[in-house]
Amino acid sequence: MNDEFDAVLAGIGPRLRELRRRSGATLSALSETTGIPVSTLSRLESGHRKPGLELLLPLARAYQKPLDELVGAPADADPRVYPRPVIHNGMTVIPLTRKPGGLQAFKQILPAGPDRCEPDPRSHEGYHWLYVLNGRLRLILGDQDFVLTAGEVAEFDTHLPHWFGNADARPVEFLSIVGPQGERFHVKARFRPT
Repeated sequence: MNDEFDAVLAGIGPRLRELRRRSGATLSALSETTGIPVSTLSRLESGHRKPGLELLLPLARAYQKPLDELVGAPADADPRVYPRPVIHNGMTVIPLTRKPGGLQAFKQILPAGPDRCEPDPRSHEGYHWLYVLNGRLRLILGDQDFVLTAGEVAEFDTHLPHWFGNADARPVEFLSIVGPQGERFHVKARFRPT
């Protein structure tokens, strides 16, 4: 094996130990979360066991870290993000951010056709911003029913029951940013006509 590969392998144990300590988890708690025996976790952290995917994947899930960040893989010179679309109830959701926690950005596409389902407003922790790129988005916030068109923005506390869908039979594309509770949108740049 080459030196770079050996260095990556040697750094995994200390990185795993530091992640666990920062999260405040014990080996026992991590074992319960991942299903990996305490003795195996201890040997991984001390460098006495080589990590395999069967061990690293549950740990990446437990720490909510991408696998390459978990193992400290050398940085790739390609800065592009290759999002993986997910289809849920007919809506395509494309994640635009990769780090867990903090602000999460998504591009969402509702296909052409009638609403994918009857409005069923839900609430949860957080704060939400919507920006309509194309089409007409129906947004229900509490007792209010809105139709947003291209270029329009909405922001709301997600404790308020909300739902969105097609306002007509055409497709809708919008950007969605979801943040933690108490997070507000801050505009730092202002347009000043000359």
